[in-house]
Amino acid sequence: MELLERLCKTSGISGFENEVQEIMKKEFAKVCDEVEIDNFGNVIAKKGKGKKKVMIAAHMDEIGLLVKFIEKNGFLRFVKIGGIDDRVLLQQRVIVKSKKGDVLGIIGAKPPHLQKEEERKKVIKHTELFIDIGAKDDKEAKNMVEVGDPIILEPNFGKLSKDIYFGKAIDDRLGCYALIEIMKQIDIKESTIYAVATTQEEVGLKGAGVSAFKINPDHAIAIDVTIAGDTPNIKEKESNLKLGKGPAITIVEASGRGVITHPKIREILIKIAKEKNIPYQIDVIEGGMTDGAIIYKTRSGIPTGVVSIPTRYIHGPTGVFSMDDLNNTIKLVVNAIPKF
Repeated sequence: MELLERLCKTSGISGFENEVQEIMKKEFAKVCDEVEIDNFGNVIAKKGKGKKKVMIAAHMDEIGLLVKFIEKNGFLRFVKIGGIDDRVLLQQRVIVKSKKGDVLGIIGAKPPHLQKEEERKKVIKHTELFIDIGAKDDKEAKNMVEVGDPIILEPNFGKLSKDIYFGKAIDDRLGCYALIEIMKQIDIKESTIYAVATTQEEVGLKGAGVSAFKINPDHAIAIDVTIAGDTPNIKEKESNLKLGKGPAITIVEASGRGVITHPKIREILIKIAKEKNIPYQIDVIEGGMTDGAIIYKTRSGIPTGVVSIPTRYIHGPTGVFSMDDLNNTIKLVVNAIPKF
């Protein structure tokens, strides 16, 4: 649990993944034959010497914010990095990752007591929010932070009950953790396995495209999180995935705009799940994509599948997941790869 907690609490918004990078490089080095960080910041680990190449990928980056402007009164304006619902931002605690060190801040807005009736009915847009770092003016603020500094939501990690846990950036530090465990457990002579901790997934699946082009694997699996539909206000026809019912095997992402899982990969994953008594769920996604969406159309096309951990409250300050689902994801991929 210590490694997973460290991954979740570590800073790494898109384009600023260096802290997560170091963890992944260090952990991969313990269990893999070779590890490198490419020009795009992807951490690529290699294990085995077989002719067939298999790539497994999970992204390091998390959604977050970036300092855009410093007001004369010392408050910070910001832009969003990745898809964040403005409704979750108000009064959240954040950390500005300044070159001089971490700076704690609180996202503020005009208080409801001073809002007009029409204002109270509207979602406050992020462009109307600001970050209070306790500076008395812009001079003091500029001595603490700079325009362009990345901002993360306050780190958190813990246990709710039994196997249900919560944490910051579980999208997709759960996948990163899974990569390490898979590479630790897998040992096949017929293939060379490449585990790639990718960059900038949340802003365009960029790192996965670069690394897939370089590796040019014969098959690939992306490991990510997906939306659990077992909370109030979500209808089963919108999402029938549930925590604790096993990893989700994706058939289609974004109504076909994302990955359409290769039939061979899909059949292998489902067959292995049944043979090994691994609980699994089927995921058909109307919105959202994973690294698989860019990997499978790289070069002349790469047969690709996606295995995801059902998660509550994705792209918020805190996500909730089942440790059983995470462990079963690892078990499923470890047993499926030799069949590719």
